[in-house]
Amino acid sequence: MPANKNQQNPAFFLTTPIYYVNARPHLGHTYTTVAADALARWKRTRGFDVRFLTGTDEHGQKIERSAAKAGKTPEQFAADVSQEFRALWDRMGLTYDDYIRTTEERHKRGVQHLFRVLQQRGFIYKGKYAGQYCVFDELYVDGPPGTVCPDCGRLTETVSEENYFFKLSAFERRLLEYFEAHPEFIQPEARRNEVLAFVRSGLRDLSISRTSFNWGIPVPGDEKHVIYVWMDALANYITALGYGMEQHPLLDRYWPAQVQLIGKEISRFHCVYWPAFLMAAGLPLPQTVIAHGWLLFEQSKMSKSRGNIVRAETVLDVLGADALRYFLLREIRFGQDGSFSFDALVQRYNADLANGYGNLVSRTLAMIGKYFDGRIPEGAVDAGLQAEAEQAITKVSSGYDALQFSDALDALWRLIAQTDGYLTANAPWKVAASEDAASRKRLAEILYSAAASIRVITALAYPVIPDAAAKVWKQLGLGDIATADLKHLTWGGLQPGTRLGEPGPVFPRAEKEAISRMQAIEEQHPARATAEAEKQPAVFQNPAAVPVSPKVVPPEPTAFTPTAVPAAPPTQSLTAASPGLPAAAEANPAVAAPATGKISIEDFARVELRVAQVLKAERVPNADRLLRLEVDLGYEQRQIVAGIAEAYAPETLIGRKVVIVANLAPRKLRGLESNGMIVAASVGEKGRPVLAGFLEDVEIGARLK
Repeated sequence: MPANKNQQNPAFFLTTPIYYVNARPHLGHTYTTVAADALARWKRTRGFDVRFLTGTDEHGQKIERSAAKAGKTPEQFAADVSQEFRALWDRMGLTYDDYIRTTEERHKRGVQHLFRVLQQRGFIYKGKYAGQYCVFDELYVDGPPGTVCPDCGRLTETVSEENYFFKLSAFERRLLEYFEAHPEFIQPEARRNEVLAFVRSGLRDLSISRTSFNWGIPVPGDEKHVIYVWMDALANYITALGYGMEQHPLLDRYWPAQVQLIGKEISRFHCVYWPAFLMAAGLPLPQTVIAHGWLLFEQSKMSKSRGNIVRAETVLDVLGADALRYFLLREIRFGQDGSFSFDALVQRYNADLANGYGNLVSRTLAMIGKYFDGRIPEGAVDAGLQAEAEQAITKVSSGYDALQFSDALDALWRLIAQTDGYLTANAPWKVAASEDAASRKRLAEILYSAAASIRVITALAYPVIPDAAAKVWKQLGLGDIATADLKHLTWGGLQPGTRLGEPGPVFPRAEKEAISRMQAIEEQHPARATAEAEKQPAVFQNPAAVPVSPKVVPPEPTAFTPTAVPAAPPTQSLTAASPGLPAAAEANPAVAAPATGKISIEDFARVELRVAQVLKAERVPNADRLLRLEVDLGYEQRQIVAGIAEAYAPETLIGRKVVIVANLAPRKLRGLESNGMIVAASVGEKGRPVLAGFLEDVEIGARLK
């Protein structure tokens, strides 16, 4: 843990969501926490007084039921899983300053204080709730019995109970005005647009207590009620700083938070409920809430119910923490969905870490050891390499500050490649073959410049690969990187004559068997078998009820995404306008006939259907049936090649909203890359494509479920 914080330095409060203890930690949790740790380390190197908070969310009906199923008390169940999270973070060396559990007394005291404050200010009243509730998401859902949860797709339960309500409706205008005045509050833009649409659709008062179970924090003065788990959980960001206590120096010092990192699926809670609670309590709002995308494995979000979780421990056992940290932050653009696979992990490890950074360090320091007796030589600086390094400092710093880790690492690895190329071009091993004074001077210049570049690279890589960076820093003879002054990183700082530390491998090359080893570990781990056994049943209990054509109903105020319901005439079938098959070919009975096999809801959930708007459409040369489309998904723009040219003139599609399969692997057609597939019905004997559309206005980027 970091120590000796300078109170004169600017405060920087950084939080992760607190993780729900219904399931053990997996790579999805790790991704968020690693990103937070990298940002915390970076800010500390820049001189900030960082406070990094994480923890676990341990109350709610779902935990009570999970504990009963496991034959444990809720207290013991929550404690066991929470300890697994903390043990993993400690094993990875994450530098959190505080770890809060919602079962702690300090949290209970703070939550009850918040409830009383809101009540005294006139924002809480007692009423009765009768409607639908999703236990899995701890979410109230509008709709009749049998309504599917808009977030997870599970059937909701009908509840009727006396509740306390929070006047969320009173904050609709205030929230919209705040979002307008503070565009940086919700990031990225796609999440901001979703939240704006949700609030503009109208806010209803929120039930903030339950009486049908008792695993939660009691309402002060009315203990048959427990406080709604989301109000309970969200308050952790201030209760961890002493909110509700007479003296709260940490709250005075660190609140409001500068950055709150969350997964995109909990945007509504953090960007609507949370700021409304704070406004009602008279507290300032955090500066920025940043919602990252999902980490996908086998094209689905990792989750216990799907049984596709990958444990961080598996990667740690085979490749180590730095390899995992680097892959997650380099491979995935923060804010967007990203894919994980063992193959991609090993490929990235070997190419970037072993053959890139590790090899550069190894051969440079080995030559200094061989030709200069293990001391940094005194030589002139290569001006070109220095300029490249100074440019990298600027680009990497900007990337880290903006949480665009992949951009920062891309710039940093370009400097690694440039330094490696500099060595190759100047061939110091050949220069060393001549022992005259001019050759020795030239050799010193080459190796000093390479070593100076490695110093800059290592300092910039430290937030992401701290263990490896610490090793290299010592090998450079610079001591402990954790105590080094990196606030004003420049090219200088590597003193000639410095004796190198003990050499050693940084990233040994991973063999092919590393992939099979990790796969075997995952398959054999009891957690996977348990996950498979506990998969949720399909929402559509009757297989015949699986929808064959989407008809989108207006989104309920509680949902960000439309819901797909069965509505197709039996004479039509839902097909995709495949770029590989023209519409006529899709009408072939062998292709278009209804499949006789049944799929599970998990199989259906793997297909990511999203609303897109056509920005540009044009015919593909020498292809009668193909159109090249540019579509807007709200969070990105894509090119799609679709076999619909015989049914639609390009100009008629501009501005039209369509449904696309967003997670389809890209493919090339007529030299054009197609990233997705347009959804259309195949109608009539000739299979004329008819694009899926909407009667109501549906937001771009909305997902069909």
